[in-house]
Amino acid sequence: MCAAGAAGGGRAVARRLGRAGEAAGATQPGSIPRRSRRRRRSVPIAYESGDEQGMSEPQRPRWEPKDWRQQLERIREMRRNRDAPVDEMGVQTCYDSSAPPEVMRYQVLLSLMLSSQTKDQVTSAAMLRLRQHGLTVDSILQMDDATLGQIIYPVGFWRNKVKYIKQTTAILKQKYGGDIPRTVEELVQLPGVGPKMAYLAMNIAWDSVSGIAVDTHVHRISNRLKWVKKETKYPEETRVALEDWLPRDLWREINWLLVGFGQQTCLPVNPRCSECLNQDICPAAKRH
Repeated sequence: MCAAGAAGGGRAVARRLGRAGEAAGATQPGSIPRRSRRRRRSVPIAYESGDEQGMSEPQRPRWEPKDWRQQLERIREMRRNRDAPVDEMGVQTCYDSSAPPEVMRYQVLLSLMLSSQTKDQVTSAAMLRLRQHGLTVDSILQMDDATLGQIIYPVGFWRNKVKYIKQTTAILKQKYGGDIPRTVEELVQLPGVGPKMAYLAMNIAWDSVSGIAVDTHVHRISNRLKWVKKETKYPEETRVALEDWLPRDLWREINWLLVGFGQQTCLPVNPRCSECLNQDICPAAKRH
C-alpha cells in the first residue's frame, strides 16, 4: 500500500474507533476509550518535538591558545621597567603635545609613515629635525622635495617616503581641512599608510581602539607563542587571527607590550630565551 493510502485508511479507522469509544464510554464508565490510547502514542512524538525546539545545540568552546594568560602576565613583568626603544623613542613620543590638536594628529601620522622599516631611534631623530622646521601641513606643502629628503634621511626608503608624505599632506589639506581622517578605512586610502599605521593612528591620535596594530614584532612573537590557530605569513593575517580570540580590552596594550618584548628579549635572530620568563611554556623556546 502506498504511504498516502495507508494514512487515509488509518484516519478512517481512527474515526471508527473514536465513535466506538464514545458509545462505550456512555454505557461503560470504567472502560478506557481507545482515543486515549492514541493520545498516549502521540506523547513520545510530542515530547521529542518539544525537546528539539527547547534545547539548542551546545556551542563549541571558543579557541584560545594554551597558557596565553600566563604568558601575557610574564611578558608584562618583563616589560615592567618600560625601558625598550619603543618606550623612549616610539611614535607616541615624537609629536608636539602642546601643538593644536589637528597639528598634533598630523605629526602622529607623519611619524608613523617614517617609522616603517626604520628603527625607533632613527624615526625619533627625523621627527625632531622636522619639528625644528615647524612641522605642519602648510610647512610640508611649501617645502621642496630635496629639502624634505635631507631632513628625514636616513629613514628606510626615504625617497618613497618623501613622495608619500607630499601626496598624503596634499590630500589632508584638500579633503580634510588639514586634519587626518577619523576611520581606518579612510586612513589606509592615503599614500604610504598601511593597516598597522592606521590602527596606531586611531589609537594615539584619536584615542580610539578599532583593531590591533601588528608590526613585525607582534607578527613574529604571535607565531612563536602559537597565539594564532595556524601559522600566518603576513601581519594582516596575524591581526585577523588575534582579533578572533584576544579580548578586546587587551587590544590597545598588546602592540606596546610585544614590540618592546621583541626589541629586548624575543629578538628576530638569536632570541634571548635563557632570559625569558616564558621559556618553560613557550612552544618556540626549544628551537632557539
